[in-house]
Amino acid sequence: MTRALIAEDEPLLCDEIREELGRVWPDLAICALAHDGHAAHRAIENLRPEVLFLDVQLPGLTGLELARLAGRRAHIVFITAFDHYAVQAFDEGAVDYLLKPLDSARLVRATQRLKERLGQVPADLGKLVDRARQLAPAAEPLRWISVLHGREIRLITVEDICYFRADNKYVAVVTVDGESLISTPLKDLLAKLDPAVFWQVHRGTVVNLSAVRSLSRDIDGSLSLHLKQRPETLKVGSSYAGRFRQL
Repeated sequence: MTRALIAEDEPLLCDEIREELGRVWPDLAICALAHDGHAAHRAIENLRPEVLFLDVQLPGLTGLELARLAGRRAHIVFITAFDHYAVQAFDEGAVDYLLKPLDSARLVRATQRLKERLGQVPADLGKLVDRARQLAPAAEPLRWISVLHGREIRLITVEDICYFRADNKYVAVVTVDGESLISTPLKDLLAKLDPAVFWQVHRGTVVNLSAVRSLSRDIDGSLSLHLKQRPETLKVGSSYAGRFRQL
């Protein structure tokens, strides 16, 4: 029985692809689901699936990087929202793709192509990956955050945010005037923020460097950040301290 892995960071879409594959290709065994590139890579190495459904923009290792690492070990279907740069490159390389939102007809076409290729050696996607990465548009950094206050939706510009703090299932958006909760995971926010301005300083904290007044070393050798317009201090985790020691 042919085995497949689905690597997609949107859990709902991941489940939708699995359900649709169960309908159109019932003999396909889904051996693993992964929501980030590192988990997908571990599953590929351990389970050796013959087919990979890879989101191009996975966090950690991207789908393009995973395709390079997989080499000729598996047939690959890419999942992407950016048809304007990916479709032509994927078609020319005899690699199929699924567009977001999921189109059932395209999934049927992809499974048909996969079945035809299963008896062949998978394509080497090294050059194709390089080309797709060159054509990929640079994403603009996030400019504002929308938060719900009662029946009102407020827009907070990222310049006004002092820091983000993970808070159970939510993330607190902290400004000079207070804080609001949003449901977007911290890792997803970090991927959209300008990396020159927002630094992760702890597993659950991302700070706006322009909001920092000073840096101090505690008795135990750890680092703390002092903000310009808020009274609290932010601890810097040991894994993130190296960047500050270079300042």
